[in-house]
Amino acid sequence: MRHLVFRLTCAAVLAVLAFLAISFKLTPRIIIAIVIGLPSFVLMILSRRQLGKSFSVMPEAKTLVTTGLYSKIQHPMYLTLDLFLLAIIILIGWPILLIIWVFIIVMQTIQAQREEKVLEAAFGNNYKEYLDRIWC
Repeated sequence: MRHLVFRLTCAAVLAVLAFLAISFKLTPRIIIAIVIGLPSFVLMILSRRQLGKSFSVMPEAKTLVTTGLYSKIQHPMYLTLDLFLLAIIILIGWPILLIIWVFIIVMQTIQAQREEKVLEAAFGNNYKEYLDRIWC
């Protein structure tokens, strides 16, 4: 049941974005938002799924995920969420929202640093070797 709700939610978001794409006059702003937003959303969902049971709101060291998107990017969920939010800001066209977006990035950076400390304490050299292999 949980997977069905997840899939339906993803399908609904993609349907809304597709509707927006065909309902509005495709201005460069809307095209840029769609080009950034659709792949970001898909990759954000994929990175969340790849975390599996390792996902938690508070930093925990359940397992060290080093496959999929995590084999190249240390925090793909944060990166893709930030890009998706940027796409929404571009779509809405309110530059003032960039201030909130920057605040979100700062908060995610603080959270990522907390997560990194927990992972390093739990996985030691394995975590350090992982950091040497990833792109960013």
